Amino acid sequence: MTAAIDWPSTTVLVTGGTGSFGRKFAEIALKNLEVKKLIVFSRDELKQHQMRTDGFDMPNIRYFIGDVRDTARLHRAFQDVDVVVHAAALKQVPACEYNPIEAVMTNVMGAKNIIDAALDNKVKLVLALSTDKAVNPVNLYGATKLVAEKLFVQANAYRGVGPTLFSCVRYGNVVGSRGSVVPLFKEQKDTGRITVTDERMTRFWITLEQGVRFVISSIEDMKGGEIFVPKIPSMNILNLAKAVAPDCEIERIGIRPGEKVHEVLVSEDEAHHALEFEDRYVVQPMHPWWESDSLPGGAELPDGFRYASNTNKMELSIDDLKKLVQQLGGH
Repeated sequence: MTAAIDWPSTTVLVTGGTGSFGRKFAEIALKNLEVKKLIVFSRDELKQHQMRTDGFDMPNIRYFIGDVRDTARLHRAFQDVDVVVHAAALKQVPACEYNPIEAVMTNVMGAKNIIDAALDNKVKLVLALSTDKAVNPVNLYGATKLVAEKLFVQANAYRGVGPTLFSCVRYGNVVGSRGSVVPLFKEQKDTGRITVTDERMTRFWITLEQGVRFVISSIEDMKGGEIFVPKIPSMNILNLAKAVAPDCEIERIGIRPGEKVHEVLVSEDEAHHALEFEDRYVVQPMHPWWESDSLPGGAELPDGFRYASNTNKMELSIDDLKKLVQQLGGH
């Protein structure tokens, strides 16, 4: 594993820093890790202003307006940065389907730009956020994130004798994040009717706090080239609807284009070169530069293993979901 990070002497930049993940990451990085400097890199000046007015105005936080499509701006922003967390993406499935070139420009070419800027500025560690939709993708969003994963993993071969290491984190739906189903159900609750695409549908479920803490632990453990997958619970969409609005009528509207009934976080093919740990799976890169003994203590997975939301042993009941929704409060 990499040497322990001395966070109080570390400068961290997070792309997409004004999003749901970025805000929670900033909160934990500033309060718990006490990082030397946190750079919030995003393209929305209004959201940056809102972050400042919401209390993110400490002396060690900086706001950079920029787009991951802009290589020159990334090169400028990455100067003297130690760790980059890449969370910027176009992630709404229907929007990506309708605007495919835009999705490719941000999610794929943006990943390339991150890699180039990190290598040229000798950033030490780069961790990119991915999604379960990158596994056997059926929509463009998932396909772009699959390509991004491949780019970040193989970037370790591009660094030569440089110090930069690249890895990915892959997890499922984030409870209560902007654009997620919980806020939608809460809005629909007032109408007395909730729409569900397919009552069989299952999803992996993780909170913002869990996601951020998993990212931080992965940064501390990464050797470069891994895809870190947390062990997280699954939920059934119908149970979630009953937990949020038990008295509402439920209307089934059918699966939308690019949507799966169930999601997968580790495929059967990846399981051949993945290891299991107490709290996670780690997909190892299939490249000659990877040392097979890089991850001591992990257990090999059995033949035919598949980490899917419908066969996950950790399943949230309606009561579990009610408690989770209550914890979200105003989300």
